[in-house]
Parts: sequence; structure tokens; C-alpha cells
Amino acid sequence: MKTIQRRNFIKTMGLSALALSTINASALLPNLISGDTILLERQNIKITGMNILVIDNIPPYSGQRKWLIIQIETNQGIIGLGERPTGGVTNLKPQISLLQDLFNRYIIGQNPFDIEKLWQKLYASVHDYRHPGLYATPAISAIEMACWDIIGKVTGQPVHNLLGGKVHDKLRAYGYFEPGGAMENPEVAGEQAIKLVEQGITCCKMDPLYKLGGPYDFSLEKMRKVARIFEEIRKAVGDKLEIGFGGHGQFTTAGAIRFANILEPYNPYFFEEPVHPENIDEMARVAAHTNIPIASGERLVTKFEFRELLQKQAAQIIQLDVGQCGGILESKKIAGIAEAHYAMIAPHMYCGPVAFAAALQLDTCSPNFLIQEYNYTDLHSDILINPIKYENGFITPPTGLGLGIELNEKVVKKQLSFRI
Repeated sequence: MKTIQRRNFIKTMGLSALALSTINASALLPNLISGDTILLERQNIKITGMNILVIDNIPPYSGQRKWLIIQIETNQGIIGLGERPTGGVTNLKPQISLLQDLFNRYIIGQNPFDIEKLWQKLYASVHDYRHPGLYATPAISAIEMACWDIIGKVTGQPVHNLLGGKVHDKLRAYGYFEPGGAMENPEVAGEQAIKLVEQGITCCKMDPLYKLGGPYDFSLEKMRKVARIFEEIRKAVGDKLEIGFGGHGQFTTAGAIRFANILEPYNPYFFEEPVHPENIDEMARVAAHTNIPIASGERLVTKFEFRELLQKQAAQIIQLDVGQCGGILESKKIAGIAEAHYAMIAPHMYCGPVAFAAALQLDTCSPNFLIQEYNYTDLHSDILINPIKYENGFITPPTGLGLGIELNEKVVKKQLSFRI
């Protein structure tokens, strides 16, 4: 058998790598020869531009009325997708202006592989703005997840393979359960819960006391009406359906404790945002007074805010939003902090398909993944060439490169509000 001298082999491979650098970077894969890893020099890939797409959602507008999606372009012809959740506003000019400013100052001309360096530039370059916030941090998230999409396409891997690999073959999911008229006729909730179980759904959440703002003082009568809804669901399906109370921070501390005590006999899956998230001490006070697990995190950003939430034992179920909290790598760090506190992650989802796909990449590689929120319209599937698969209460993790999705340009054109 003919042998190859190691020096000549390395020289040959170096020439081969040089030749490969002239073709599409998505064709490049690690080379494993005789157990030795041949390291290819990092490709000279640079970010060259950004397109912004504003998409009109369809009724019932789950994930907000408008989606803000970005496409980051490179000199290799590879495009990365990102999304900034819009937070319910329809005038997106301020959000777009911020994205453009951050991109032009810190991102154009950079290597998308330099995730950590780019994140630090975006987050910390302006001294007086170095602080977690729901205005700027989601813009960082959009740019960061687009860079990950590029990295996955260059390396020929889904993002979860680059962050530890697949832990879960399928992802348990849940959404809002809104049984109309249940406050007046709680039996309706039981009837509809039976239908959910028949579809294979094992978890849902509801907020019959939905009221933004506050905190408010809810009457004992209203709180007991909610308890009767839980009671009817338990009568109808027993323990086959987990039920979370999806609060929006609308209670006072005392009211949240009182309400939790009323719901405890029905063993809710969680009590979400019993109080507003800016005062972690008061949320911790609620957690200390109930055996219902407290869930929170959709309005917190960066590892710094989640550290306090966990350190003060204010929540056991961490509802980080990958599209808002700082991006995929920041989410992975948050998930790691949660894991060290024996807490589970249940990522928040009220966005378009790109930020959702980013959340699924995190879910797939996180050992402390619990459940994924899934609120959707038909457009979440129709706008993708390769729709995310949801069946019988579970999501199949995308296996494509990067985020695992690609936009259907025909549907984009149809639903496009405007493009920049």
C-alpha cells in the first residue's frame, strides 16, 4: 500500500484548502484523516450589508401584527436571518433606526464568527447605554442570531450542533387556552380541555384575569371564578393536561399570594409573572408563600437580570425570550445559570418564525429544557420553505443548516409591508 509522508500530506492539504477558499463556503466541512483533525484556516468571510423586512401577520395575529426580520449579507453570498420581536407596536421606525445604527457602527465589515466580540461591541461600546433593556437588547438579539445562521451555513451544521449538540429529539410545546365564556360558565373550559387532550396536547396556559398595567386588586369573587375553571378542567381530564396561569404581572404582591393559595388545590403547572418583573424581591416574596412554581423571564434581558431572578429564588421556570434577551449565545449562558440552580427553561414565544427557530435551537441543546411556548398563525408555516413541524403537542427540532429555516420569497412578497 502506498504511503504518504506527513509533511507532503500537510502541504497537499494546504493547497487544497486554498483551492476550496474560492468556492461557496457552505461546502466547507471539517476534514478527519486517520484520526487527525486537519484544521482549516478560518475563512475570510465578512459582513457586507443588511436588509430589513417588515412583514404583515395574519389574523388572529399571534406573534404580533408585524414581524421585523433582518437578512445579513456576506462577501461569500451567504445570508443570515434574524428577527427583532416588535413588542406589539406597529410604528417600527424607531426599532429600524436602532438596528441600522448598530449595524453601521459595529457590524459591517466584521467576521460573523466573532459572536462574543460583536456582542460586547453592541452591548458595551457606549458607556451610558451599557445596561439591559427591552429597547436595545432585542436589536442585539436579531443581529446575533443572524450571525449564528451564517456560521451554521458555513460549517454545514444546525446551530444546536455548535452549542453542545442535540439533547432532545422532540420538544414539548404549549400555547394559550382561551375558553370563551368560561368565567360565567366554567363547564365550557372542561369541554374544551377534553378536545385538547384528544389532540395529544399535554399542557396549556390561560389568563382569565388578563389586564395589562396595574398592579390591580382583584376581587375574591373573580379569583374564585378562575379557580372554578381549573376545577372543571380537572374534573374533565384529570391530570392529563397541565395548566399554567399565564399572568402578566397584574397582581399586587398580597393579591398574588392570595390568588396562589386559592389555585393550589388544582396543582397548576406554574404561576407566570405574578407581579411585574422589575421588583425581583416582591416576586421572590410570592414564591416563598406558595408551592406553585413561579415562571418569569419574558421581560428580562441578559444574564445579569436572570442572575438576580435565580439568586433570589424568585422563579423556578425561566421564560427567557431568545429574540429579546440578547440572542442565542446569551440564552445559552442564561440556561446554564438556570441549570446550576436546578431551574428549567420554558422559552417565551410571541414573535415571528425566525426568532422562534432560534429558540428551538436553544431548546434542542439544553439539558434543562422543560417546554416551549408556541403561539402561531398559518403564516408561521406558510412563510417558510421548510416549515417547523408541530404534531400532537410536540415540535420536531429543525435539522437544516444554521437556524434550519429559509423564507419563501413568494409569501414574503405577498405579506411584505416594506423592505429597506
